[in-house]
Amino acid sequence: MSSETSSNLVIEAHGLGKAYRLYHRRRDRLVQALIGRRRKLYHDHWALQPLDLDIARGESVAIVGRNGSGKSTLLQLICGIIAPTCGEATVSGRIAPLLQLGAGFHPEFTGRENVFLSGAVLGLQRGEIEDRFEAIEAFAEIGDFIDQPVKHYSSGMSARLAFAVAAHVDTDILVVDEILAVGDAGFSAKCMRYIRRFREKGTLLLVSHDVSAVLTLCDRAVWLDGGHLRGDGVAKDVCHAYETSLQIRDDVEDDFTSGGSRSEDTATPAIQSDPRRGLLHESKHRNDLELFHFDPDAQHFGYGRAKIEHAELVSIDAGAVGVLHGGEVVELVVSVRAREPVARPIVGFFVKNRYGQELFGDNTFLTYRDRPMPLTEGQHLEARFRFQMPYLPAGDFSIQVAVADGTQEDHAQQHWIEDALFFKVHSTHVARGLVGIPMLNIEIKT
Repeated sequence: MSSETSSNLVIEAHGLGKAYRLYHRRRDRLVQALIGRRRKLYHDHWALQPLDLDIARGESVAIVGRNGSGKSTLLQLICGIIAPTCGEATVSGRIAPLLQLGAGFHPEFTGRENVFLSGAVLGLQRGEIEDRFEAIEAFAEIGDFIDQPVKHYSSGMSARLAFAVAAHVDTDILVVDEILAVGDAGFSAKCMRYIRRFREKGTLLLVSHDVSAVLTLCDRAVWLDGGHLRGDGVAKDVCHAYETSLQIRDDVEDDFTSGGSRSEDTATPAIQSDPRRGLLHESKHRNDLELFHFDPDAQHFGYGRAKIEHAELVSIDAGAVGVLHGGEVVELVVSVRAREPVARPIVGFFVKNRYGQELFGDNTFLTYRDRPMPLTEGQHLEARFRFQMPYLPAGDFSIQVAVADGTQEDHAQQHWIEDALFFKVHSTHVARGLVGIPMLNIEIKT
């Protein structure tokens, strides 16, 4: 590693691992202390197997994985909260850990006293805390409770105060562990706004089970599984691999397959251009959607008892064309063929933006819940979803399609195609928000 590259790293972990001693009986802990190394009365449980991890200045990195995979252990090791069993972690710059919000507060101290205590732990001088106290208090929005003992706080109040402190310490590295799931909706939104602003100047390390939040906030993801490092790379690719693993049922794991690749860079325009395209482009705000071909080799997974053979987005008025536009009534047509009998097929889709956020979608389950349409081997099924296309911001979008067998609550994915279709929005009037909806009426009365 060059000195220039090394100097750009803010987190360096080498051979970092953590094991806990698990004793069979409670008294064995005391006996072990007395007999030393002459006999081993415990076994090591590795919460985190030794791994190497480098994070560069300005990166936004997500840690994903199931419960108990070692995510929180890794963050605690990086923040110096617990000591490693092996290896080391080096951090360059001021780090603000948002792990268990409020867990470090002294319950008998008031909120005000805990602000000064937490600020000192995070590296602020008393004068700096005094200068920022008014802003911290306003951010927390807990009113007169600021002068009440923290033991009387709700979990949401403790979370708001802890986050308010961390947001005002001028940190270089922000470490966040599932804090978006704590507190009310207003607090979560405030957290998101702060984190988005922080990404522009600092390094973010995030743990979240919300894949949409990961794809929105992070460019890179690290996947932990059972304490082992399973993946490290582009957030969208790692999250796809992780979500694929969540679909595998233990009893039929050998039948589950995944594969394919992303191909938006080589996608070719579908069929032909809409003959109205010239007229559409006369308005700079017309919401033009340029369609691309179905990609059967896109990333996919499933048990394979049914296969999606084709998917197409068409205009109700003009059929299969190369350009649609926002507000138009369209149909998504998904063609499925059964390779083996499928008792209760469910076909569904999601439209996603370039960050992987699921904007809208639906499936056939509710409509056919009381009259399922079983498929025999070789039988073909065509699902049609008719809807009014919302207005979309400019950019790249994709459609994820899937066929499953079962019910809404209990089903097995047979064929899930991550980015089956792509389309590009060239012009729009949507300036804010993820989508714009066609209005039935807009009126001003005096």
